[in-house]
Amino acid sequence: MALKAIICDLDGTLIDGLPGIEFSVDRALAELNFPARELPLAPLIGPPIRQIFSQLVDADERQLLSLEAAFRTCYDSAGWQKTVLHPHAAFTLNGLSRAGVELFIATNKPAFATGRILEALGIQPLFRHVLCRDGRTPPFESKGDMLQALIRMYNLPPAECLYVGDTEEDYRAGLEAGMQIAIVRHATDNLKRESIYPDGITLKHLTELLDRIEIKEIA
Repeated sequence: MALKAIICDLDGTLIDGLPGIEFSVDRALAELNFPARELPLAPLIGPPIRQIFSQLVDADERQLLSLEAAFRTCYDSAGWQKTVLHPHAAFTLNGLSRAGVELFIATNKPAFATGRILEALGIQPLFRHVLCRDGRTPPFESKGDMLQALIRMYNLPPAECLYVGDTEEDYRAGLEAGMQIAIVRHATDNLKRESIYPDGITLKHLTELLDRIEIKEIA
């Protein structure tokens, strides 16, 4: 892959935020007297939290807003601190940065928690720009919109950019933006890539990026 920039998703791609999200979701459900969660959260992570709650409980829009607010209060105070880096994420990002690749983040996670997490994990300085869903008013409608905003802001040639994610949503966002796409599985998926993402590549580990990229001089 000949690249000028790599744009990364955050949750599930670079970090494991599941422990903090589970903790905060369960606290929000209990606080608002909803039944305890029965579904596993891991397959649901990626979309905005209100959408996740809509899959967990039967709630109207007002209740979903209240659940989201309770989640944010818990997550912004304690939940985010349970976040950890995926194995080899720091090694890979530092390697890409040393090689001269411009690094960006496009994530559904709100800016407040994102900034705290990146700073605590020591990787914030590696990124030229971190774009969150609430990074403008009104918020971005999708990750595809965020990717296209980064293209415009930094005059990035889409065909020379790679979006690295871990979900179907990330795959479709990359397609929408006209970028190359890599989906990282963190060694949890043995299926052939062609059967899942025909227009992208599947990585077992983030470190595979270091073997696949061809650096292009940034104008």
